[in-house]
Amino acid sequence: MAFTPDISVAIILVNWNGLKFTRACLQSLQKVDFPSFRVIVVDNASEENEGENLKVDFPEIILIQNQENLGFSGGNNVGIRKALEMGFSHIMLLNNDTVVEPEFLGKMVLKMKESEQIGVVQPVICFLENPNKIWSAGGKWEPHLSRAITLGDRKLLENYSLSDKEIDWATGCCMLIRREAILDAGLLQEQYFAYFEDVEWSLRFRAKSWEIHLASQAKIYHEAGASSKKKHAEGTLSPRVFYFHVRNQLFLIRSTHRFPFPAFGYHLGRFSFWMIYFLIRGRFQKLKAVAKGIKDGLNTELNPSPKWP
Repeated sequence: MAFTPDISVAIILVNWNGLKFTRACLQSLQKVDFPSFRVIVVDNASEENEGENLKVDFPEIILIQNQENLGFSGGNNVGIRKALEMGFSHIMLLNNDTVVEPEFLGKMVLKMKESEQIGVVQPVICFLENPNKIWSAGGKWEPHLSRAITLGDRKLLENYSLSDKEIDWATGCCMLIRREAILDAGLLQEQYFAYFEDVEWSLRFRAKSWEIHLASQAKIYHEAGASSKKKHAEGTLSPRVFYFHVRNQLFLIRSTHRFPFPAFGYHLGRFSFWMIYFLIRGRFQKLKAVAKGIKDGLNTELNPSPKWP
C-alpha cells in the first residue's frame, strides 16, 4: 500500500480499569503495518496506576492521565484535543477492548482517500470470542422513530453480504475521522458521558455534508461491552448502564427532531416494558435507573457540542 506523507493518524484509546484489555489492544497495534500513526492512551482515573503501568510496558504511547472518569465522550475528547494540537491529519477512536488486524488501518485510510467528502470510515467489527460473527457492519438510522440499528448484528460472516458502502452512522468502537470533519462538526457531546454519543456525532457529521463509509475489507475484533459487563447484584449490566441508555436516547430524540412525538411514544413504550420486567423480577435498582433516565432525559437542558480550539 502506498500512502502520501501528509497522512498521519492518532489512535485514541480510553482506559478505565481495563488494563488486561488495553494491553492486548496495544499489542495488536504494535503489528499494524501503516507507516505513520501514534497511539494516545487516555486513562480515565483508573485504579492501581494502570496508566503508568501501560506506559512502562508500551513506552511508545502518548499517555494522558485524567484526574476523574470523564466517560467515553469526555475521555475521547481529551485525546482528540491532544491529537488536533499535535497536527494529526486523521483521528481514530478505538475501544480498548478490541484486537486489530495488521492491515486494518491502511485499508481504512485507502477508503478515506477515495473522496474528500468522506469524513468518517468504520471497519467491519466481529466478536473477539467468535471471529466469524459480526458485531457491527455500520449503522442505519430510522429518523421517524430515532432508531439506531446496527447492520449485520450477530450475523455470520459467511451468510452476510459485505460491501463498501455509505452508512448512516459509525460506531465509536472504531471510527477513523478526517481532521477537517471534526473542526467542522465539533467534538463528541460530553453530556452523553457514554452510549449514543457516536450516533449523535455521526448525525452531526452528516448534517455538515460529510459522508460516512464502511471499509468492508478492514476488520477488527471486539470483546463487546467489557467495561459494563461486571457482576452486579441485579445481573451482569449495572443500573448505571440502563440509566445512560434511557437518558441519552431521549437526549438524541430532543436534539434531532422538530416533531418528536412518534419517537417519544415508541421509546417511552419500550422503557415502560423494561420497568414492568424489572418490577416483576425484583430488580428495583434497575427500575429506578430507568425511571431516573426518563426524568433526566426529558428535563435536562441540552448543552452545545464542544468545539476546538
